[in-house]
Formats: sequence, structure tokens, C-alpha cells
Amino acid sequence: MDYWIWSLLVVTLTYAITSIYRQLSYFSRWGIPHPREMPIVGAIYALFFPRRHINDFIKYIYDFNPDAKYVGAHIFTKPTIFIRDLDLVKTVLVKHFDHFADRKTFVDEKADPLFGRNLNFLNGDRWKEIRTILSPAFTSSKMKTMYVLMSKCAENFTDEFLKKYGDAEAVDMKGAIGKYTNDTIASCAFGIEVDSMKDPNNEFYLQAKEINFKGVTLLKIQLEMIFPTLTRKFGMRIVSKKVTDFFVNAIATTMSVREEQGIFRPDMLQLMMEARSKMDKEAAERFDLLEMTAQAFLFFLAGFDASSNQFCIIAHELAANPDIQSRLQAEVDDLMQKCDNKPTYDALNHMPYMDAVISESLRRHPIAFLNRLCSKEFELPPAVPDSKPYTMKPGDGLMIPVAGIHMDPNLYPNPERFDPDRFIDKKIAISDVTNLGFGLGPRMCIGNRFAILSMKSLLVQLLSRCNLVPCSKTCIPLEYCKNIFAPTPKNGFWLRIEPRTESR
Repeated sequence: MDYWIWSLLVVTLTYAITSIYRQLSYFSRWGIPHPREMPIVGAIYALFFPRRHINDFIKYIYDFNPDAKYVGAHIFTKPTIFIRDLDLVKTVLVKHFDHFADRKTFVDEKADPLFGRNLNFLNGDRWKEIRTILSPAFTSSKMKTMYVLMSKCAENFTDEFLKKYGDAEAVDMKGAIGKYTNDTIASCAFGIEVDSMKDPNNEFYLQAKEINFKGVTLLKIQLEMIFPTLTRKFGMRIVSKKVTDFFVNAIATTMSVREEQGIFRPDMLQLMMEARSKMDKEAAERFDLLEMTAQAFLFFLAGFDASSNQFCIIAHELAANPDIQSRLQAEVDDLMQKCDNKPTYDALNHMPYMDAVISESLRRHPIAFLNRLCSKEFELPPAVPDSKPYTMKPGDGLMIPVAGIHMDPNLYPNPERFDPDRFIDKKIAISDVTNLGFGLGPRMCIGNRFAILSMKSLLVQLLSRCNLVPCSKTCIPLEYCKNIFAPTPKNGFWLRIEPRTESR
């Protein structure tokens, strides 16, 4: 008996040592530069020792070998290629998109349908089908009609915001702006009118607050990414059944009322209803109530969390850079004067300095990375001279290190500085491949126009009526909270609001 036990231990130990060796030597065998790694966790250990924000971790990988076209790193046990070369970035995201059309998904759509069935997590033909259905919702003409709803939300929000916080010494901007983005998405995606500044206890806003990307929710996401098979087996879900049922019922009720009463509204739900009515029976069955709700829910998530966070970053940078704020206010005042204090969609699209401020905020505080999965075998050129080409196979993962590209001093001199003039004076060559705030190629963010218009609508209202000023709680310079995925100050977004006595 002892013989068999010892034999089993030797075999197990040999297998473990061999597996660890193969992992740690994988990129060396291909001649691909790679940072130091640890068994099982790979390069991820560098996210925790020392503790880093995800953007800083991605930049650490990007900076490992400045001369390489790409570097390798294991994300736990999965070998992943991080593309550095800009031509290669464009090759992957645009020229040979058909080889890298999919994203890594980890959500079980049966257990978690609002996450698993939305556009962001779909792949293959289903992604193409849903993208085709949704794309018309974000054309210029559709944005112009949605702007009517959006501007109303921005004006109502600003009225109540200044009443409540005009004399406050410190304002939690994330909490406040979340009410605006909640109302905008509720109106433009779900067709539901709410005013969360006046009534923070409305059911839509209460359900929205149930969803966040920190604490237990963040832990669930991390577990699903690391142990997808195990979490699927136990039916783990990120969005609770209560929240799922609320959003499904909201869509079902609104659709029923519109169909019964012949109501038309220029929003995303209306477009999905019209698209479904033109489908054949088989396609309509696929694009069912749950699938429609999942798409509306995606834009709710993007607006309530990502867009509100980006707006708060802009507000923070304006408060920290009063000269930039004054210059932007001058542009806003000029627009308000020309439009008789009723900014139009066309006028908002002719604000070059505001465009530059938004672009610089996305450069300085971007999403950390874009991830793609190889779906067809593809040969990458050698990572460095005298190494060999690397063949990616279906299922292999790669990342575009956006945080590294955006903070590369060779692309953006003095990258730590918040400088909107980068996007105006043309002193440096900024292209779509160095400006990846919304991604690039067929899989770039479908709602980028909506997000920008939403931010512009509120910026015009706020800056025409108040100044954004640092307070005792404002984190300058901005230091990211390492426990939150999005770029967020470690103590939150806090500012003081100073009502303007007159236009400048």
C-alpha cells in the first residue's frame, strides 16, 4: 500500500512541477519578452505585490519591454499577449477583425441573463445580429431626437442640484451625478420618466443602486473570471433575481402600454420594438423580451456606472485646473448666448474645446484594456528581432493595454498632465489607434455618441450656472482607489459648488 501511495505522490509532484515549468517557461520558448511570473497566478501577483490599480498594472506590463511589438503574461494560468505596436493594434482590431471578433466571456447567460445576453458579452453570429439591430439607435438623426429627452433631464437635474448643493461645503459628485445618468438612461433606453434629484426613492433609482462594481459584486466578477466552470456549476449570478425581474417587468409593461395605446417615443426601446416587428418569426423568437431587456440593461450599466464616473473625472479635472474650467466656461457662455439659453443638438456638436476636454479625460483616465479572443489561427510577427513568429490559435487571448498606450510619453509628452490642447493644437500626431477611450474597430463602444452627448448636455447646464471648486475632501493629485476597477479617487469624488453670480 505504501508503495502505491508513494508512487501516486511522485507522479502528482512530477506533474505539478512539469506544469509549473511549462507555464513559467512558455513565453521564453517563443522568444517573447515577459515580466516575472509566479506559479498558478502568473503575472497577476504584480497587481497585489505591491498593490496596484488595474490601470497601473496594465501600464507595468506595457512598459516591461519598450522595444517589443508585444509582450506576454499569464493571467493566472492563461497565456495572454499584450499588443504594444500600434500597427499591430490596428491589425488586430480593424484589418483582421474577423480573426479577433470575440471577447472573453465568463457570465452564464442562463443564470444571469441580463449580463450574459447583452451585446457586450455576446460573440459570433449572435453579436453580429444584435449589433445590427442596435446600431440604428445611435445614428446622428436618432441622437438628435434623443437629445430632446436628454436635455430635459440635464436641465431638471441642474435646477435641483443647485437648490440642494449650492451652499454645501462638500458634495459627493458620484452620488449626485449617478442620479442624472440614471434618469437619462431611464428615459432614453427604458422610456420611463423619473427625477431622482427630487425623488431619490423612486423604484428605478433604488434598483440601480443595487448594482455596483465593488464589494461583493466585484468579488463575484473576479470569481467568475478565475473559476468560470465552478461558478456556472453553482449558478452564481452578478445581477440578483430581484433586479432582473424589475427591469424585465419595466420593459414588458412599457411595451404593452405603447402597443395598446399606439404611443411613440424617440428612445431605444421604441427602436427595438420596431426592429422586432419587421423580423421573421424565427428571428423575433430569438430577440425576445429577455434579450431586449438585456440590451437596455447594458446601456443602463454603461450610463449609470461608467458615464457617471467619467463625468466625475471631468468635473474633478476642471476643479483642479481652474484655467481650463474658465476657458471651457467661456465657450459654454458663448453657446448659451447664441442659443438664448436653450442649447441645441447642433450647437453642442460645435464645441471644440469641450470635445478636447472630454477626449483628454478619456486619455488621462481610460479603461485599462480591451480584450479579444482569437477565433481563427493568426500569425503574429516576431515580438523582438531574432525571435520567431508566434501563432495564435482559436481560444487564445490578447489584450490591448489602453492604459499603457495613453500614458506613453513617446505618444503623449508629459502624460501625467491634464492638457486638452493636445487635441487642438495638433503638435502631436493623435490617431484612432492612440486614442482608445471607446475602443476601435467594429467592436468599439456602440454608445460612444450617446455617452458624449450625455456628458455635454450636463456640462453645459452646470458650467453656465456654477463653478466647480476643490474642497477639503478633494484628492489632488488624483490617486486611484486600488479596490475599484474604474479610475476613482481613493476617497471618492468630492467638490464644492460655487453658484455663478453672472455669466463670464
